[in-house]
Amino acid sequence: MKVSVWTGLSVWLLIMLSWFVIADIAAVHPTVKNNTLSVNIGMIYEEDNKIEKMVLNCIKLALSDFYNSNGHYKTRIVLKTRVYSKNNTLNAAAAALYLLKHYEVKAILMGPTSSIDAAFIINLGEKARVPIISYSATNPLLSSIQGSYYIRATPDVLPQAKAIAALVQAFRWREIVPLYVDNDYGAGFISYLADSLAEVYARIPYHGPIPVFATDDQIRHQLNKLKNTSTTVFMVHMTSDLASRLFLIVKDLQMLEEGYVWIATSGATDELGLLDHSVIESMQGVISLQTYVTQTENQKKFDNRIDPGFRDLKLSITGLWAYDAACALARAVEAVGGSNFGFRKEKLSGNFTDLDTLGISYMGPKLLKTLLNTSFIGLAGKFSVLNRQLDSSTYKIINVIGSGSRDIGFWTPNKGITKTLNSSNSVLKAIIWPGDTTITPKGWAILPASGNQLKVGIPVKAFYEELLKVTVDKSTGSLNIKASGFCIDVFEAVMEKLQYLGPYNYFPYPDYVVPTDSYDNLIYQVFLQKFDIVVGDITITANRSLYVDFTLPYTESGVTMVVPARNERRNAWVFLMPLKTDLWVASLCAFIFIAFSIWVLEHRINDEFRGPPLHQAGTSLFYSFSMLVFAQNVQDLIHKGVYVGYQEGSFVKELLKQKGFQETKLVPYITAETLDELLAKGSANGGISAVFDEIPYMKLFLAKYSSKYVMVQPLYKAEGFGFAFPKGSPLASDVSRELLNVIEGDDMTRMEKKWGMPSSNSSYEGNKVSASSLNLSSFGGLFLIVGVVSGLSLLIFTATFLYEYRQIWLYSDASIWRKAKDLTDVFLQRDMEFHTFRRNIMQQSTRNVRSDNKSSGCECEGINTDSGSSPRPSNFTDDRVSTQPPNSLQTA
Repeated sequence: MKVSVWTGLSVWLLIMLSWFVIADIAAVHPTVKNNTLSVNIGMIYEEDNKIEKMVLNCIKLALSDFYNSNGHYKTRIVLKTRVYSKNNTLNAAAAALYLLKHYEVKAILMGPTSSIDAAFIINLGEKARVPIISYSATNPLLSSIQGSYYIRATPDVLPQAKAIAALVQAFRWREIVPLYVDNDYGAGFISYLADSLAEVYARIPYHGPIPVFATDDQIRHQLNKLKNTSTTVFMVHMTSDLASRLFLIVKDLQMLEEGYVWIATSGATDELGLLDHSVIESMQGVISLQTYVTQTENQKKFDNRIDPGFRDLKLSITGLWAYDAACALARAVEAVGGSNFGFRKEKLSGNFTDLDTLGISYMGPKLLKTLLNTSFIGLAGKFSVLNRQLDSSTYKIINVIGSGSRDIGFWTPNKGITKTLNSSNSVLKAIIWPGDTTITPKGWAILPASGNQLKVGIPVKAFYEELLKVTVDKSTGSLNIKASGFCIDVFEAVMEKLQYLGPYNYFPYPDYVVPTDSYDNLIYQVFLQKFDIVVGDITITANRSLYVDFTLPYTESGVTMVVPARNERRNAWVFLMPLKTDLWVASLCAFIFIAFSIWVLEHRINDEFRGPPLHQAGTSLFYSFSMLVFAQNVQDLIHKGVYVGYQEGSFVKELLKQKGFQETKLVPYITAETLDELLAKGSANGGISAVFDEIPYMKLFLAKYSSKYVMVQPLYKAEGFGFAFPKGSPLASDVSRELLNVIEGDDMTRMEKKWGMPSSNSSYEGNKVSASSLNLSSFGGLFLIVGVVSGLSLLIFTATFLYEYRQIWLYSDASIWRKAKDLTDVFLQRDMEFHTFRRNIMQQSTRNVRSDNKSSGCECEGINTDSGSSPRPSNFTDDRVSTQPPNSLQTA
């Protein structure tokens, strides 16, 4: 029988169409073979990516191993793969859509994708109720996407921020500059890192975002900008391929020399064994975090079974995560069992897209729930999903050396940094830093305002040459500046210990003339970056600290008053004139009562009222005496409108104006001789009645004129002298630390003796004066006011104290004697919640930073963490502080 050509062709097309329909049905719907049910599972991966191909090999081996070990299982996963190109956005999403539409896969395994692709795929899984399982994504922002069907079979990257902050704290760095890929993966981590650093009092001064598809020129430009900053601690958070290019340029720019610090997150080094030798060479001295995986025999055996085409690649952590994810999925599919494996299709009409034609998986909800509850020991360790991500946050700390790396410690959320995983020793193993050195980098470098040398500003003055003397010689044609004095000796003693700071030059301010300018303007020159440091008799004040950072003070603090001895007795010392017996007795009782009131109110919150009983009694009586006499002296000067003196250019002028003195009544002085003349003349004769100045100045003045004048104890608080640095300068903390060593050592005593700095207050001396006798009635009103105010203060304090510790005397079952004893014990202790003690503890922590490694983190074993040696500060002790509550409080 003859058949036409067209008829034959039609039959052939019909047969082919039928074959495609049957094949498509077979691909979509589960088939039963050898009493097992086939279930389609999809995988998308990047083309021409050797690591991804190795991961595919790991997944196939995982399924093979799983079903060989569980031959009785009734289900079998059929892996459907789809490759995509990373050159175009949404290619990965298109691959996932293809798998859902053409194969109705019940879950999708995916590797690294762009944030846009990942978000789209997660939404696809949500719409089709198909679990999306990532074996490589560590982007913290992906978890925030509202996708209940998205699971990360990888650990969260955010704990690494805490680990990096712990390293920063351990090595006492104060700043770190992050270089990160400029996408959600990088930005999401950096915001969390900033919070973690703030908890250890460190900060991010600059940011170094690197575009995802950055050219080498773009990377070089960003690194050059950061190279010209003072911070030398850098953190790298990006993918391995981008990090590899970055480190090659880092080495080329000589930013891997001695003094630099480079810390990398696991994303840059988890695949360290897969990097080229040239990249490893450019990472020498880098310390990095790596996801910790327990080494087992199963891993070694599995490594030997990798396809021969991938033998040149060391098995990566990503391959282990993918292996475990495939095994978890196979377990879950088997557990779901005989569920409906089909898709429910929606009825559509009119125009619709491929997304509209997606069905909804019947088994999706059960499969998701089973996956979330799956737990087993895999190749990468324990597989357990918590909050839709792998429950693992243990990191290994490595040091890149030679052709690989060596382990130097671990970090866990509970223990922090430890030498070994099962120990509590926080000392890391020895580290080889960039530049092949074992000395821990200080973390910053000085960028001098004048080029290669530090520019140190000093005030030109002629007040007290014992503190500072500046000599400027112009005779040689070039400026020859010499500085001497107590302040200069202290500064140079500190700089000698900090030898790594390099050379420095002194620059007087104003320009080589006797100053008429204030010290505030000198401080402002640091803010304007004209000086790197300002040294001299510079007082630390709150207003000045808005523009600069000060070191800790190295002199006594406080503003005091000096008056002529004769004038002092004619005014404030009137009560020492011959008094009648009743007034002497009343005065003595008033002093004692006020002293007791002051002690009750102050001894729990003020160190000056603590110590041996005799010391406490003496201090209280003196303050009682000061309150009745010295303070009224000051008020008497304001009331009478007399002239008082202050040092030219000092902040004391503004202080006196705040206290009520008229500016027209304030007289500046420049030299000690001028001050002596002004005080000798007196206010009525063109001089002054008193002078207000800081304790160091007045000590030097009284050393020359002690027989003529007396000094009142500090009337106003001040912080003392300090050195000024630019805001945010890490040099301030280093200098403060060495300054404490100088103060506590023999050097300070030697310098004080050299420059004649008095170590004790001058005595109150003068001639006797006569006056008529006074009786009690002359001061009856004064004693009444003093008694009422002091008594009311005691009453308020007692009521507040009893209310605060009411659990001791009101709710306790102890005896009355025990309650009284416990209240007394609490009353005699310091109130450690008071702000003064909190501030002292913070200052003391700086003082003990070298002598107590555990207080600040860890140091490296066998490593010199300082460029020089210095005496250790003494430990802070408090013999009256109890860390345990009284017995009655414990039993209440």
